[in-house]
Amino acid sequence: MHPRAGASLSRRRFLALSAAGAATGAATLSGCAMRVSSGVSGGGETVTLMAKPDDLSPELVRQAQKDIGVKIVTVRYDITKLIGMMTNGAPPDLVRGVGATDAPYFAARDVMEDLDPYFAGSGVLKVDDLDPVNDLWRFDGRTQGRGPRYGMAKDFSQDSMFWYNTALFDQAGVDYPPETEPVTFEEWLENAERLTRRKSGQTTVFGGSYNGVSTPNLLASLTAAAGGSLFSDDFSRIDFTTPEARKALNWYIEYGRARVGPSIVQPDPNTWDGPTFQANRMAMSNSGYWLGGLINSDKKLAPHARLAPAPVFEGGRRVSPCQAGTGLWMPRKAKNKDAAWRVFEWFFGEGPAKARAAGGWGIPTLKSLRPLMPAQEDYQKRVLKVQNAELKHFSVIAYTPYATADSLYALFNQEAPAAMNGHMSVDALAGRLNSVMNEQLKRGKEQVG
Repeated sequence: MHPRAGASLSRRRFLALSAAGAATGAATLSGCAMRVSSGVSGGGETVTLMAKPDDLSPELVRQAQKDIGVKIVTVRYDITKLIGMMTNGAPPDLVRGVGATDAPYFAARDVMEDLDPYFAGSGVLKVDDLDPVNDLWRFDGRTQGRGPRYGMAKDFSQDSMFWYNTALFDQAGVDYPPETEPVTFEEWLENAERLTRRKSGQTTVFGGSYNGVSTPNLLASLTAAAGGSLFSDDFSRIDFTTPEARKALNWYIEYGRARVGPSIVQPDPNTWDGPTFQANRMAMSNSGYWLGGLINSDKKLAPHARLAPAPVFEGGRRVSPCQAGTGLWMPRKAKNKDAAWRVFEWFFGEGPAKARAAGGWGIPTLKSLRPLMPAQEDYQKRVLKVQNAELKHFSVIAYTPYATADSLYALFNQEAPAAMNGHMSVDALAGRLNSVMNEQLKRGKEQVG
């Protein structure tokens, strides 16, 4: 499945990428002989970086030129445009990606540069300093979490953890979750129902939001928590009818039916949890430590916001994965790899990384930067205690390389509303999801070879 290093990128593989890109666009239109850097400044080179606006501000672009002498030209992230640039032989030098789902997909198609030689010679990014979350960016040709490194996460959260607002818990007379022991998913949903407030048929306070970063990845995490795997051993098929996957799917459908939080049948007008939680209109949010960057900036909210461990299923196992691990990767046919690596080092190991760590926007992916995490206030110390205890429960939950998360997300959104609205049983939904998603995975496997 994984071509030999240096193999030419066939037209078939480009067409495979293009087909997947078109599906994703419809859903979201959201060489080893190298010099390796020892942390010195660049020499006036230009690096093209495809990213989203929030990934790299104009101020940060200017700072890169000042700090390392490299000019960064940004291109707005668009997977269809990315595939077109790669097809034309002129890819960006660096590309943003979500390690949990993008790494196996692109690595299997042999369009990512193996970064192991760069890490081996770096004076900035030491392999023994990398947090285990960076294993999301590894792929051995079959399984995520093993083999060469193809990228790195800029920061991360254990995305099944949830924040809660003590003031809203007090108003509803609901006990706070334990600080270091998990509640069950059943308890979480019961609490969410008690915390939800409605007036004149409208929800005024969401009891809890539990949607994860991407629904397919969330369901893979829920299935792992139930003690199983959503994908077959070779990741070529998905099965929602196993006892563990059905338990995960049933819980998420019950969450949607209960109308206690945002979902595809009850969307949040703010489109994400941050503003709603900040406005005291959401009692719980499974946004992980990352949301602390927003919470720390709100001195009224911060003392009332606490972090809790990832829930567990009764009889399942305790897992606390990262569902994103957003970072950067280097296309194998990038034209300016040395300068791109210098930007990579700077972004992940120098000024920008230190600023992210100090702001609370995610856990640093270099262990040496953890002392920078906010711990000045008592509420920050409490959050850090909970987060540090949770780190030992992290594990990589491998994702399929045969489909994008967005394409599976679109298929889920086509089928699930009927079940969430009570017009389809969970068993019928499981069968429908197996049918449409396995057809997508079959095409992807045929394309990869």
